[in-house]
Amino acid sequence: MKKILIYAASLGLVVAAGVWVVNWNQIKNNSAEETEKMVALGDSLTYGIGDQSGHGFVEDLEQLLKDNKDASVQVENYGIPDQQTDGLLKQVKQTNIKSDLNHADYFILFIGTNDLIESNGGDLTSINEEKIESGKKDYENNLSEILNIIRNENKDAPILFLGLYNPYPDSQEIEEEVTDWNQKSQSIVDNYRRIKFISTNDLFKEKSEEYFSDALHPNKKGYDLITEKIVKEYDF
Repeated sequence: MKKILIYAASLGLVVAAGVWVVNWNQIKNNSAEETEKMVALGDSLTYGIGDQSGHGFVEDLEQLLKDNKDASVQVENYGIPDQQTDGLLKQVKQTNIKSDLNHADYFILFIGTNDLIESNGGDLTSINEEKIESGKKDYENNLSEILNIIRNENKDAPILFLGLYNPYPDSQEIEEEVTDWNQKSQSIVDNYRRIKFISTNDLFKEKSEEYFSDALHPNKKGYDLITEKIVKEYDF
């Protein structure tokens, strides 16, 4: 009788262990298959203007991660053409956007090009340092508030912040302004947890139709350079 009881107890332990292993494997598999959400915020460069395929770097990044990193990532692209930081600040305060901020696993933020251009009067043909300096202060305040809102809604999700590039690399004057804005952006994002500043200015040191669709926006090849830089700089 005693042997029977010991055998029964042993059998019960084996069955329980088997059930635990099956449940653990199911949890692990479900976790591996879980889709992560990436929220992209910004202007026409985030939206993808200039890419003939209509994707831009955001959708290309989603596909690249699926193909090469075995990562299941769903991107919500909230880029708006011509948007500046004041517009983005209003956008992230919207109820539907706030919900996505709260549930995001990653953020991509690419903003500031239009702030720079508009602060100079709508183009960069002639630099007005006084106007640009005034516009930069507004940009700094808006960017800080945007990041505060994102971090209040989501304390842990990594934020990939893309720096500006000079669309007119032959102009040293514009290069100095872009460098200055990037340095200021870097100093702002350094105040926040889990934010990675990713430079894009080194990608377009020569103006070429091979990488640009117009005076400002990259084409498919140009956006590919941005996508590849993001994957190189951040380990997903």
